[in-house]
Amino acid sequence: MGPYAAVFVFAIGIFLSNFVLGTFIMKKPFVGAPVSFSDYFKGGLGTHLTGILGGVIWGIGMSFNILAADRASPAISYGLGQGATMVAAFWGVFIWKEFRDAPKGTNNYIAAMFACFLIGLALIIVAKT
Repeated sequence: MGPYAAVFVFAIGIFLSNFVLGTFIMKKPFVGAPVSFSDYFKGGLGTHLTGILGGVIWGIGMSFNILAADRASPAISYGLGQGATMVAAFWGVFIWKEFRDAPKGTNNYIAAMFACFLIGLALIIVAKT
């Protein structure tokens, strides 16, 4: 299967699985009371568009990751794709300051996390596959 076919099959799988997983999580939520399908449609247009935009952004990124694996190697594609996790961690730590009230010594752990993550990504990227 080529990369474009893989993206298509993956997109169909995500679309179909959302009906199964969405229904299950609505009936057995992690937190709070179960909700019905009619509750889903009570959300505002902005809320739904935000979710759709998030899905589109994720889908484009995943598509580029799968397509890059065909041109580069799967290790390089995976490593570059996981850079998004590093960007999210960076935003959480430095932009939103999620750990500003954390106990002393937490910054050392955060620095170690960034270092280990970056070293791990580098090792995956340079790996021979």
